[in-house]
Formats: sequence, C-alpha cells, structure tokens
Amino acid sequence: MATATLTSKGQVTIPLAVRERLKLEVGTRIEFVEAAGEFLIRPAVVDVRSLKGLLRKPAKPVSVEDMKKVIRLRGAGR
Repeated sequence: MATATLTSKGQVTIPLAVRERLKLEVGTRIEFVEAAGEFLIRPAVVDVRSLKGLLRKPAKPVSVEDMKKVIRLRGAGR
C-alpha cells in the first residue's frame, strides 16, 4: 500500500507507483470522488467519446440559411 504525508499547506505528493498506475502526468488534473464514505482519486479527464448521443438529432435538418436567419433575428433583438 502506498502512503503519503499531508504538508502544512494541504499538499500531498502522490507516490510514483500510484501516478504510474493512474497514468498521471505533469499537469494532469485529478478529482476526488466520494463513494460510500471514502474518497477515490481519479484523473479529471472526460473522453470525448463519452459525449456521443448526448444530443438528439433534429427531426428535420436545419439549413445553413435557416441558421443565418435565426442569428440575424436574435442579433437584431439586442
């Protein structure tokens, strides 16, 4: 089991074995996730593929001309 010490500034050095296992590199953001009263550490990286299917396709395709028209109308409303 890897251990680390908390500094007076609240900082911790993540042990090398843990960084390698999590594939953490310099500048990688990490997040702390609470689960069942404990915290998990994981890279704060969202794979773009996880966004697939987030938005539904429109029932009717929208033309570029229709988009421009809406942009002009919304711009004129300001």
